Parts: sequence; structure tokens; C-alpha cells
Amino acid sequence: MALKKVTSLRSSLLSRAMFAAASTALLTATFATGCSSDSGSNPTSQNLTGRGPITYVEGKDTTETGAVKQLIDRWNAAHPDEQVTFKEQSNDASQQQDDLKQHLQAKSSDYDVIALDVPWTAEFAAKGWLQPLQDSFAIDTSTLLSPPVASATYNGTLYAAPRNTNGGLLFYRSDLVPNPPKTWDEMLSMCPIARENNLGCYAGQFAPYEGLTVNVAEVINAYGGTFVGPDGKTPTVDSPQSRAGLQVLVDAYDRGDIPKEAIGYQEPQSQNAFAQGKLLFLRTWPSFYGPAAGEASQVAGKFNVAPLPGKDGVGASTLGGYNAAISAYSKNKATALDFLRFLISEDAQHIVASGALPSVRASMYDDPALIAKMPYLPALKESIASAVPRPVTPYYQAVSKAVQDNAYAALDNKKISVDEAIEGMQKGIETAGS
Repeated sequence: MALKKVTSLRSSLLSRAMFAAASTALLTATFATGCSSDSGSNPTSQNLTGRGPITYVEGKDTTETGAVKQLIDRWNAAHPDEQVTFKEQSNDASQQQDDLKQHLQAKSSDYDVIALDVPWTAEFAAKGWLQPLQDSFAIDTSTLLSPPVASATYNGTLYAAPRNTNGGLLFYRSDLVPNPPKTWDEMLSMCPIARENNLGCYAGQFAPYEGLTVNVAEVINAYGGTFVGPDGKTPTVDSPQSRAGLQVLVDAYDRGDIPKEAIGYQEPQSQNAFAQGKLLFLRTWPSFYGPAAGEASQVAGKFNVAPLPGKDGVGASTLGGYNAAISAYSKNKATALDFLRFLISEDAQHIVASGALPSVRASMYDDPALIAKMPYLPALKESIASAVPRPVTPYYQAVSKAVQDNAYAALDNKKISVDEAIEGMQKGIETAGS
């Protein structure tokens, strides 16, 4: 009898344990299914009316005026219930990008508005990390320069508001060349002037890094070449126009019109060479204007700037700058959208321009007070008007590496021919997405 009771008790306890385990499994499965369903929904359709405090993320503000802090302070003074916190990243672009990717891959809502280096915009948009600026989230870009707007557009959709832009300029020795050249042929025809004065003729940034991609893209674009199609994936660089553009650089380096040491130049080395009076022409960014005109410069008062030369006229500068985008995972997207609209407003862009960050609004380049402070603005306006974004592709890093590797090999003692370099770029772009 006692044995039967013990057996019955064991059976009862086992049944209860099995029921509890089954219930736990069912609850776990139900919870997991609910989470899966929620996480699988499109984040760009969520939190569209959310309002409240937001965080703005950008690389280190290196402007003398503290332009980014001024922007935040101006916004916060007018929006006490929708304050913006500035999350300042490092000054290293790779670290900035890694930080953004980590947060977005984790679907974190910590970052609401993010500043993207121009070539990152397409990649982040393709991954679904950015809120499309269309329909109720459309912004008015009619007062903005069109090339920066194009840099914030992927597959026909605007994904960011251009915050500030940038373009290359031709710095030239105005004491030796009173009138700047408008074409590559015209500029290279002036190289005897450089030799007569024991100067190098022309330099840009030709070391194997991102600067080389910029310099090669500018001359290829100036001669009518392109790198990718509208889809951002189809390679288009294998063309007579691209060959003609790259050939100009290779021939100039082979002749010595581009000094041999320039194959190791990044921005600091090339700018130092010009400031020390060693170059007739230099392609670089407008931020060099102040140092070139400073007391330590040997060319102060002896130089001027012009748009980059092209094939038949003004060239095709590569765009720089930041685009500001709303994270797809932001909880307060309505506030974030208003903040984007503020960033491109006349008031905000005047703060941007006063901080020596090239504005995305055309009107800033005609402001007499700003021109007095930054004499390069008229030339920069002309440069940006004909500028071309870096290849708009979700695989930009791989595309850039294909351009750098092949262009450098063609320049460096002609280790490969121009034809081989262009074919190598084409193949590299073809495999970029794989």
C-alpha cells in the first residue's frame, strides 16, 4: 500500500513538472515570436511623430568659432522641451564611422541625428539605417547647391540634409602666373615657368590613400568619365573618357610636371611644399588658405586661388563635407526632422559659414562680410557648382581601394599601363559587393 502511494506521488510530481516545463516552453516561444515579429518590422515606419530630446552625433568640432556648439545652443534656446545633446566623436574618420556602425547595427536609439562623411551616405542608406526624407519627411532643398544635395541622395531618394560641403581649389603663384589656367592643357603648358624658377609645377595628393581617390576622380570626371551607374553598383569606369583623364596624370608625372616626391604627398606634405615656395600650382582644400596667407608662409601675398582646371573649362571637384541624417531607430523623429530643417536654414548656415565650413546655401557665397573674411569664397562657389560627389555606392570603401591601387600602380614608374589600370578599376568595382 505504501509503495502504491509513493508511486502515485511520483507520477503526480512528474506530471506537474512536465506541465510546468511545457508551459515555460510555450511562454518562451510566444515571447520569442512576439520579439521576432516586432524586430522584423520596418523601423523607418515607426516613431514618425515622436518628439522630445535628441542626440546629435558628429566628429570633433575643429572650427575656431565652435560652430557645432553654436548651432546646438541656438536650437536649444528656442526649443526648451526638445533639447539637443551634442555627442562629439573623435577627429579620426575611421573611428567615427565604426562608432556609428556599432550603434546602428545594434538598432540603438541612442543616436537620433548623425553626421555622415559624404561617401558614407549611400552605404548607410542601403543598409536601411537612415530615415528616407520623402513624403511627410521631405525637406526643401530649393535654396541649396545641387551637388551637395546629390551627395545625400541614393537610388533617387534623399536620405540626408547636406550640413556643410567642400570642394577642391587650385592654389597658384599669382606673382608668377597672373591669370590662372582654366584647363589641364593650359596649366601644364605653364610648367616651363616653374622650371625657370626652380619650382615643381603641379601637385595634389598622390600617396595611396583616400586623397589619391579624390585626385584621380577629379581628373577622370573632368574628362567625362564615371565610376558607377545610377544604381551605385554597376561599374562604368572602363571608358575612353576615363582613360583620357588618367593618362593626363600619368604623363604629367612621367614628364616631371608633377614632381617625383609628390607620389608620397598627402595633404600636409603637399601644403607644406606650396607654403615653402616649392610649387607653382597645388590642388587642395580651402582650409589651407589661412595657413598659406599666414606669417610662417613664404608665399603670403604671392598666391591666389581658382576653381580646378578641367578638359575644356572649369573642372569637376570632388565634394567633401557632412550630411546630417536621421537614424531609422530614433524615437523622436519629428524633432529630428525639425532639427534637420534648422541645420539648412539661413540662420544656421550663416553660423556654418562663419566657422569656415563651406555652406550648402548659395547665398552665403555672395555675402560681402564672409568674402572679406574668406576671400576664396567666389572661387569655391564656382568649384562646387561643377563638383561631383565621390562614387555614390554602398560599397564605397572597396571602390575607393580599387581606384587607389590601380592609379598608384600606373603612376609609380608605370608598373601597369593606363589601360590595365582602368581595367583593374572596372574589375575591382565589379567585385566590390561580393
